[in-house]
Order: sequence, then structure tokens, then C-alpha cells
Amino acid sequence: MSQVKVNKRHLERDGRPFFWLADTIWTAFTNPTDDEWIEYLDRRAAQGFNVLQINALPQWDRCGAPFDRYPYATDDHGRTFDFTRPVPEFWEHARWQLAEAVRRGFVPAIVVQWCNYVPNTWASNLVPDNVIPDELVEFVVTRIVESFAEFDPIWVISGDTDFDNPEPVERYTMIADLMDRLSPDSLKCYHIKGRYDGLPESLAERADIYLYQSGHNISAQAGARTLALSFGERPVSRPTINSEPCYEQIGYSHMIYGRFRREDCRRALWLSVTGGASAGVTYGAHGVWNWQNPSYDTLALGEGFLQALPHEVSAQLPGADDFGLARRIIERLGLFELDPCQEALANHKEDVFAAKTTDGSTLVAYVPTNASISLRGDLTGAHLTWIDVTSGRTAPATWSYDPERDVTRLEQGAHLADALVVASLEGRA
Repeated sequence: MSQVKVNKRHLERDGRPFFWLADTIWTAFTNPTDDEWIEYLDRRAAQGFNVLQINALPQWDRCGAPFDRYPYATDDHGRTFDFTRPVPEFWEHARWQLAEAVRRGFVPAIVVQWCNYVPNTWASNLVPDNVIPDELVEFVVTRIVESFAEFDPIWVISGDTDFDNPEPVERYTMIADLMDRLSPDSLKCYHIKGRYDGLPESLAERADIYLYQSGHNISAQAGARTLALSFGERPVSRPTINSEPCYEQIGYSHMIYGRFRREDCRRALWLSVTGGASAGVTYGAHGVWNWQNPSYDTLALGEGFLQALPHEVSAQLPGADDFGLARRIIERLGLFELDPCQEALANHKEDVFAAKTTDGSTLVAYVPTNASISLRGDLTGAHLTWIDVTSGRTAPATWSYDPERDVTRLEQGAHLADALVVASLEGRA
């Protein structure tokens, strides 16, 4: 095992750039059987995932399971817990799960305290039964760190939280203080609620990575990019990751009719990366994160979503392969630190999204619909390529330069859906 470290705006592992490609498996410790866990790990490892986002404590809106596997004593099958009475078997089993994950190359990203366990957040106000008393916070956090620290996790201090009231700010400040003392050398960050950039600066300055969530609201999908831009304007630059874009096949929030499809998730991915959130990205399959089992009820509906597919079906949704392909493209091209660069576009500025590597060697533009596009400047001598982001196929771009307008026009490619155009500028005079 080796720790992931920060280098400017990207992550590194073993001295090489590390692109965070995570899957959301919030319910890992409570729901999958042992055989299901191994099958899941093998599938995601083969697809190129290298991070698992897991809730240390039971996910409040998980599906039910055929067994009780809980961290603390409960008299109602995990709806409420006695946080003074830990269950050793749970913690040992979770350690086995992490050992199997790490053995396959995964980095655990462990949420220390999801917002339903914290006073006066949107979730704890909806379901208040499991708010952890202040006097037990250190007891709970210490158990989490002592159980999992040997697996070199990235600690995600908060889960899906808002900071609109003083109580969550105070609670997460308390936890941040504890984590600094208990695990001083580990990377730390905050998973915040969807469509939100309200991370207080007092907490942001103690983060190693910025995470944001563009989420599952159909009217707010531009947030994949605009939230990346917002975090890019923070006083201190850090690696930035969209840690919860729309999940594949999740219903639009608030029970609006419709589901996000493979292409929606892929668009959120590339809007995030070209918006400057190029240190990594997270995928989610509706039915995997909550481990949907049709024989058991979901405990809560969260924001209100259409029913998930069974976990064994959701695990095979095709969008996961698009995210694995994105990682391969980004690693091959070295797109670990991107700066948004809409000024490079001469047309379609509302629809096409451009970015440039910080060293200026590569310009990329995400083109959601196959069309000719025009880039500003004379790109004569640059290597211009189309990459189909659904298949990975590459093809040289056909182009022409208009000296009067100082614009290079790229003719549309042969791809049928979205693509990247890549201009390699290295070696140009």
C-alpha cells in the first residue's frame, strides 16, 4: 500500500500522477454478501476504477438486506443505533472488505460522518433519530480511524452535507480537529450536498482536495462545470473532483419523471474535467450505491428518486465503461491539470467546452454533438485529433486556416455522438 499525495492541482501515487476514478458504493459495509463483494470488486477493477467511496456508518437511505450487519447495537434492524455499544464483528468484517479492495489496487475514500448523523442538516432534520451526541463524537471517530487507518484511506470528513446552519460547521470542525490528531498524514476532504459550493473557508483551508457534487437534479446539470469553475476561484488551488455527478439510471430528484442515462453521465464527466475538476471523477450506478435488493425496502428515498434496478443489474450498466475509458484518455494525454479555456473557441461557445493543460502543451474541447468547430489562432503545425469518447477510436482532424479571421476550422469527424478534439501544441514554433 502507498498513500495518495497532492502535487499542486493533481494527485500522485508512487511518484506518478493518479487520476481518481471512484465508484460510489456507500453501503459497502452493510449490504453486500461476501461473494457479491468480491464479484463487485473484480468487476470495477477490470473497468479501471481505483477509488471506492464508502460510508463508514450505515447509509441512511440504503436498501434493506437479508442480514443485520451494523456497527452499533440496534433494536430496530439498523434504523437507530446505540453509539455507546459497538459491535466488534462489524468492524472486523469491514476490515476484511477493505483488505480485499486494497489488494486489488483500490484506494478507500471513507466518509467519517454523513450528514444525517450531524445536527441541523437537511437530512438530520428529515430523519433525526441517529444524530450522534457531541459527547460521543470522539468515541465514534476514534473507532473509525483505528479500524481503517492501516488501509491508507482518504478521509472524507462530511457526507452530502450543507453548512447553512452553525451546528454542522461546529460538528465538522470538531471532527476535522480529531482527524488532524488521529490521522495527521492522511488526505482529507469534504463531500458536500448537490448543487452547492458553500464549503466554509474555515473548513476549506483544511482540505487537501475539493470535492463537489453536481447531483441528480435535471435542471442543474450545468453545475458539473459551473461548480468546478467556482472551486477553481477559491483562494487556494487544490485538486478538484466532481465526487457525485448524476448516477446512471437514477430518477430525476423530487420524483420528476425521467432517468439519467449513460450519455448524461458521460456529459457530466467531461463538463467537470474541462471545467477544471481534472484531478478525478466519480461514477455512480443507481442500485449499486444503495445495493438495491427487490426483496427488501429502501429505508428512505432521500431527495425522492424512482426505484433503482437490482444491484446485480445496475453493476452492469454500460456507463461505467465510459468512465474507465475517460481515465485511459486522460492518463494517455496527461490531462491531470486543466484550465478552462472558452476563449479558444471561435464558435459554439455555449455548447462546446474547452480547456488547456497548465503548461499550455495541449488544448482539448469536449464536443457534445458531432459538428465542425472553429478554434482561434493558427494551429498550423499542431497535431489535431478527434477522439470518440464512446469507443476510444481516434482519427486525424481535417482542418483549414483562415488568416483573415485568424481561425482554424476543424471539419466534423466520423463519430456518431460526443467526442474530444485534441490539439497537441508541443513543438510548435
